[in-house]
Amino acid sequence: MLMGRLTSVEELKALADAARNDLFAQAKEMGRDPKIYLHWTAGKYETDFPEYHICITGAGKLVLMANLTETLAHTWKRNSGSIGITLNCAYGANAIDLGEYAPTAAQIEAMAQAIAAIADGLWLTIDKAHVMTHGEAADNEDGLEIYEQYGPRTTCERWDLEYLGTEESPSFNPWAIDGSRGGDVLRGKANWYRHKWQEDKNE
Repeated sequence: MLMGRLTSVEELKALADAARNDLFAQAKEMGRDPKIYLHWTAGKYETDFPEYHICITGAGKLVLMANLTETLAHTWKRNSGSIGITLNCAYGANAIDLGEYAPTAAQIEAMAQAIAAIADGLWLTIDKAHVMTHGEAADNEDGLEIYEQYGPRTTCERWDLEYLGTEESPSFNPWAIDGSRGGDVLRGKANWYRHKWQEDKNE
């Protein structure tokens, strides 16, 4: 399979479906279900990185970088039985200003659709137990005490997608409970796409 090529949500769902048994077997060895981890590259809009299964350009194009069953180095100590999706963005970003390469609307919607497609293929619930930003994972917000925390609530070594710079997610606030954190917004949008696709299918 040619990697580093454009793909679609339909293909991602089919690829996830084909990878489901292998990913569940990998994850079972870690004592959990498969995971989907959400990132940004801290790079520019058109620069893809091989550490992620799927890169999303500034225009919202989905780029398949690896077989979904391949273990890549995207989330420390959480790579087995997991899929890494990243936005090509956040070059020069900080907790006050996401800068010139903030996540675009097209990227946010594309990531939500990619989450929904992969979760459908893997038969996963779209919730924090299965779909997390790197920032959330870094602080072990799923309750798995894998390592000393290094996310936005602690050292801020990794805070990917803690906020999106949009009206829904305007600022850095890792303790927010109003749904404005980046992970909450992305999971909410992914569930919306999942329900919409199901409704469209049933019409």
